[in-house]
Amino acid sequence: MRAARLHAIGEPMSIEEIDVPKPRPTDVLVRVKACGIVPNMANVISNWPTWFPHQPLPRFPAIFGLDAAGVVEEVGEAVIRTRPGDRVYVNPLRSCGSCYSCRGGQLSLCRYFTLNGYFSTSPDGQRIFDLYPYGGFAEFMTAPQQSLVKLPDNISFDEAGRLGYIGTSYGALRMAHAGPGTVGLIDGITGTLGVAATVLALAFGAAKVLGTGRNEELLQRVKSLAPDRVEVLKLGEKPSGEWAKVQTDGEGADFVISALGARASAETMLDSMQGVRRGGKVVNVGGVADRVPVDMKWLMDEQVQLIGSNWFSTAQGQELAHMVETGTLDLSYLEHERFPLTEVNRAISGLKDRRGGFSNYVVIP
Repeated sequence: MRAARLHAIGEPMSIEEIDVPKPRPTDVLVRVKACGIVPNMANVISNWPTWFPHQPLPRFPAIFGLDAAGVVEEVGEAVIRTRPGDRVYVNPLRSCGSCYSCRGGQLSLCRYFTLNGYFSTSPDGQRIFDLYPYGGFAEFMTAPQQSLVKLPDNISFDEAGRLGYIGTSYGALRMAHAGPGTVGLIDGITGTLGVAATVLALAFGAAKVLGTGRNEELLQRVKSLAPDRVEVLKLGEKPSGEWAKVQTDGEGADFVISALGARASAETMLDSMQGVRRGGKVVNVGGVADRVPVDMKWLMDEQVQLIGSNWFSTAQGQELAHMVETGTLDLSYLEHERFPLTEVNRAISGLKDRRGGFSNYVVIP
């Protein structure tokens, strides 16, 4: 099979011929039809060891590719409910499978938590990379049967290649208890996580979605998703926390989703936190560049919860698939740009010209 492999940080990936892997008894072999390119991929393959040395990458030569979707080609002898021909999204969340957290279904709390085809959150994750070295930038990949989201016919493989970031926003909104009649403030509303959080919050029945960003054109595009329910603010015009309080008659938003990137300023997050109501929740799902100096007296007095959220469970991914199947969630806002595997390097570098969270870059092996 063909695979794009990275031999060293800062170098381009090379297209090489390697053997098709054989699935273990509880694994499946997936023929990759599309693999989404996350906005941070260029940073991961160029700067990650310098920025986050405690979070390892797979051993080189490595096959990256986080959000793969395709068709099951072969199943291991112990696989029960999955069959060749099934259309699937492969959730890249990997864990040890046997610790207390894993046995309780909370895989992201495992100390081996690793995103296949991307990076691990712990040095222990190298063991997981060794077990699952195949990412989505290849014609085939192996995956554990419990990582598969069955796709309905009305989800294209291109759309499924975006489920990773949509699912991440979904998990954050679930932690925030977003639902009918609630008001949410999304810090970084024009980005990949922010636009997804907006579409999902509207699907959940949120009464109002407030959002901040820097690009006026993209802000207006987000507002156009639901002009009567979405309000936007260009950062720098006024403090976002004060603005959110004004938009809610002084109460504040029920929840804040901090969807900034891992290199964003902490000041922006601190500002948006002031827009949450008493007893509200602040969920950070993107990370920021610096340590956040939180006023713990304010946090205590206001009974605000500050929550970290990363990724989502495969069960939550299946919930998203059902939402699309029933028409509750509309993914037509995505603008797909497809690249053959041979142009994977151009696809990754082209992300600097993205159209915010509306762009969906996918590699087609």
